[in-house]
This record gives sequence, C-alpha cells and structure tokens, in this order.
Amino acid sequence: MARCLLGRAVGVFRLSGTTTPLTGTRSYSRTEPEPPTVRQQHGGVRRIILNNPKKRNALSLSMLESLRENIVTDVASEDLRVIIISAEGPVFSSGHDLKELTSAQGREYHTKVFHTCAEVMTLIQDVPVPVIAMVNGVATAAGCQLVASCDIAVATEKSTFATPGVNVGLFCSTPAVAIGRAVPRKVAMEMLFTGTPISAHEALLHGLVSKVVPEERLEEETLAIARRVCQASRPVVALGKATFQRQMAQGRDAAYATASKVMVDNLALRDGQEGIRAFLEKRKPVWSHKAENAHD
Repeated sequence: MARCLLGRAVGVFRLSGTTTPLTGTRSYSRTEPEPPTVRQQHGGVRRIILNNPKKRNALSLSMLESLRENIVTDVASEDLRVIIISAEGPVFSSGHDLKELTSAQGREYHTKVFHTCAEVMTLIQDVPVPVIAMVNGVATAAGCQLVASCDIAVATEKSTFATPGVNVGLFCSTPAVAIGRAVPRKVAMEMLFTGTPISAHEALLHGLVSKVVPEERLEEETLAIARRVCQASRPVVALGKATFQRQMAQGRDAAYATASKVMVDNLALRDGQEGIRAFLEKRKPVWSHKAENAHD
C-alpha cells in the first residue's frame, strides 16, 4: 500500500528489562534530510516517533503522510501487536503547520491537508492493533487530536493539552471530532472556545489520557502496557478493538446486539477456544495469532 520508510536510529529499544538494538533502521548522513517520522520495531511493538522538534513536531502534510505510511506498513503482519506514537523534543505536537494554511497554498492544498489528517486519525482507530500515545510535553490543536484518537495515552506530569485555534482565527473543528468523543462535552467546549491549556492531571480526570506518570517513568510505564497487549492473542485483540469502536457509535440495544454476536464469533476463533481450554486446564494459553476458526 505504502512504500517502506527507513527510519533513523535514535537510540535503543528497552523491552522486558533488556537493552536491544533497534532493527529496521539506518543512519542518515549529515547532508541527508531527517525523515519526518522514525519507525522502530522489536518484540511485536512498533515505535513511531515524530521527528521534527525544530518545528515543534507540527503535523505538516509531509509529517502526516509519513505517519500514515509508518502505521500501515505491514500492519497485517502477525509480528505487529501494538503501536506506540511518541515525539522527539519538548513538544509532542503543536498541530498543523500554519505556514501551509495561508492563502498562498490555496484551497485545494488546504483540503488535502485536512483530508490526510482525518485519514490518519481514523486509521489509528481502524488498524487491528492498539495504538498508544506516549506524551511528554505540549500537545495542541491537531496534536491534541492525535492523542485523543489513540486507544491509550500515557502522559508525563509536565504535559499539557490545548485547542488554541480560536485565538489565531482557526477554530479547532477537526480536533473537536476526536476530543469531543474523548472528554465530556462541556470540557471540550471550554477548551475549544477559550484555547486555555489543561494539565496532564486535568486531562486524566476528564478521560483524555489513560495515565499520568513522572517523566523518568514514561517509557517504562508505556512499554509495560505494550508488553501486556503482546501477551494476548492478536486476532482476539483485533476483533475486540473493532467491536468497541463500532458499538460506541450505536444506541444501547444495537450495541448489545453487535457485541453479543461478536462474542459468539470470538468463541469460534481457534485462539478463543485455546484460551478457554488453557483456563480450564490451569495452564498458560499458546496463541496461534491466526484469525482461524476452531468451529463454524
């Protein structure tokens, strides 16, 4: 679907208490431009790092296209179990690059920017693996939208979140789609109408993030969640994520009808039956990680 982007190695990937060299990366020379995002993968966990701290990791069109590419590449592989999105520098993301939104760029270009952004945000919720935002710093406008779009978000105590577009004459209407589905309506409206930042603890209180941790524990806590996801069956997680998104958009009765049918479908999976057998036999399950049925 999308060509593979070879990322720049920016460190090591610590998993299960070990320090492991990153795979699937290469070094860039000083004369070669930095990629907008860097992709790393090990042990079922893919790290996608927003890699333009000089521009506050603005979600430019090139950044969005790179992010989209690094999400969809080999997304159906059984080796991929969870995605973590993080960022270089003190700003997670400042939102859209306003230099791309001037009249000089034109309506067609502006349409492409927002279409691509919406595609990335919906893709995060539609891919068959959980996506975790690892936030250390400021997340504003579309950057806040990115956090709200992820399945799980872990933030440091110094992180802040805001939708300040109203203050520069560009109401955060597209960020409001994700934020309005993540926090109570009146909280979302205050953020949108005033642009006033909220703290990490306020974001936790209102449901924008899942957990707030000290900065020095951010990676440890995020990887601990990722490792727990990796212990589950991939097709079971994929089915559960898709069903959750679907039933949340339905009324109560329709949601129960959808979820009940999916529970039956889940039981038909080979891994669904393996998990039950393992529980009854008091042993750890041995997952196939294949979307195959044990029975019709």
